[in-house]
Amino acid sequence: MKNTNTFRIILLIARPGAGKSEIIAYLKNVPLEERINRFHIAQIDEIDDFPMLWTWFEEDAILKKMGHPSIYTDEDGYFLHHYYWDLLIERIGLEYDKRMRDISMYNNNYTTLVEFSRGAEHGGYHSAFAHLSHEIIEKMAVLYVDVSWEESLRKNRIRFNPAKPDSILEHGLSDDKLESLYKENDWEDVSRGNKKYLTIQGHNVPYVVFENNDDVTSKSGAALGNRLEVKLTELWEDYQAI
Repeated sequence: MKNTNTFRIILLIARPGAGKSEIIAYLKNVPLEERINRFHIAQIDEIDDFPMLWTWFEEDAILKKMGHPSIYTDEDGYFLHHYYWDLLIERIGLEYDKRMRDISMYNNNYTTLVEFSRGAEHGGYHSAFAHLSHEIIEKMAVLYVDVSWEESLRKNRIRFNPAKPDSILEHGLSDDKLESLYKENDWEDVSRGNKKYLTIQGHNVPYVVFENNDDVTSKSGAALGNRLEVKLTELWEDYQAI
């Protein structure tokens, strides 16, 4: 399937606080040649739905200050409509299309890391996958970072910096909001029946599970690199087969 030695798109998904952003930060610090040889990841480009979501919160706060009603959220900070979660996935597809349009040889030079979290309460991965573009699905592999609900809650508390709520690495949710939105997770359901491939809109999409209940992502260093190398090598073998 591939003429190069790198993934075109990796969909990096997990519960909040599972270590997705820490994995990306680690990979960015690996020299390009080593990153290609060990992890099959080229120049890194990120598409993360958190900055999109946070912009909506900021706009609603501005509207409230101006005396106008919110567009996206209610008084408690929850989305007014569940379909806004799917809108974020459609926005990811739009952002990818723009890169393909505007960046010469984009697919040859970059590995796009697409990052988001979804809980069952707002449609889960079933709903998110249904809104991924075919252009993304046809080129992607999935790295799922597995942590328990308890570990997600612990890491969310630790990483939250109230002075920088818009930060990729330091944002967080209140305990009650995290529980409401993300405690229930449909990953086991969407991955049931095949240990190597997900079926997404009729496509076989390779996936691996990166176990992180021991929080190797916070420790970083060689332990994280070695575990990533094992899992991404496994994923690469299945990626080449489709």
